[in-house]
Amino acid sequence: MEIIIKPKKSFSIDFKELWYFREIFYSLALRDIKVRYKQTVIGILWAILQPFLMMVVFSVFFGKLAGISSGDVPYPIFAFAGLIFWNYFSSSLSSASNSLVSNQAIIQKIYFPRLIVPISSTAVYLLDFVLSLIIFAGLLIYYKFTPSFIGVLIILPALLISFLASNGLGLFLASVNVKYRDVRYALPFFIQMLLFVTPVIYPSNVLGKYQWLWYLNPMSGVIEAIRGGFLGGIINWQLFGASLLVSIGLFIIGVIYFNKTEKYFADVI
Repeated sequence: MEIIIKPKKSFSIDFKELWYFREIFYSLALRDIKVRYKQTVIGILWAILQPFLMMVVFSVFFGKLAGISSGDVPYPIFAFAGLIFWNYFSSSLSSASNSLVSNQAIIQKIYFPRLIVPISSTAVYLLDFVLSLIIFAGLLIYYKFTPSFIGVLIILPALLISFLASNGLGLFLASVNVKYRDVRYALPFFIQMLLFVTPVIYPSNVLGKYQWLWYLNPMSGVIEAIRGGFLGGIINWQLFGASLLVSIGLFIIGVIYFNKTEKYFADVI
């Protein structure tokens, strides 16, 4: 197959080209999975232990000591329902943002669609996500919650929103990080700030008359929808729809900026 490199439009994704270079995607994703758990005692079990320990810490400090109300829902499962998607979002965002710099050697050596690098770097967190769902299923059984049919169906759309939001921001920050390495130092603080402006550790009603602010945060609708569908609440479809629109907007902006700066990556990185 002959590859003709053409200038990209502002927003364009060449799926045919991505498919042609799919082996590079698989190789990078598999490498990241192997490297992540290499030389660890419990290996992939860290993917289970990490969110579980976060749930325990949040339950003790925010549920018990801070006395944050979770309504009729036990705080541990309330927090974990938010952590499932938050961990996927934050980990994917962090990985995608640093992916180009981390893979500078291969970027400088051969041509392939650079979009593969940030997207493949987030693949490992899909495995973590699935394992977190298994833990969540165990918590549902332990606390005797029966998820609604809509709740089960909404998992994939919620994951799609999380993917679009994290990769949209990730593509933008990865492009900036190539030229300005300050991003890697500022990113942890940015993600930590996002955690506290997302209803992960507290219910969404804490904002009172400022509820409209949740519509600016794509993860708010995701987390509230999962809690509504699995923990006996009501799904706020308006908020969920807003999250979808915001995530699509972020992804479009990320791709546009990525395409605009992609031609300089090999020279500047």
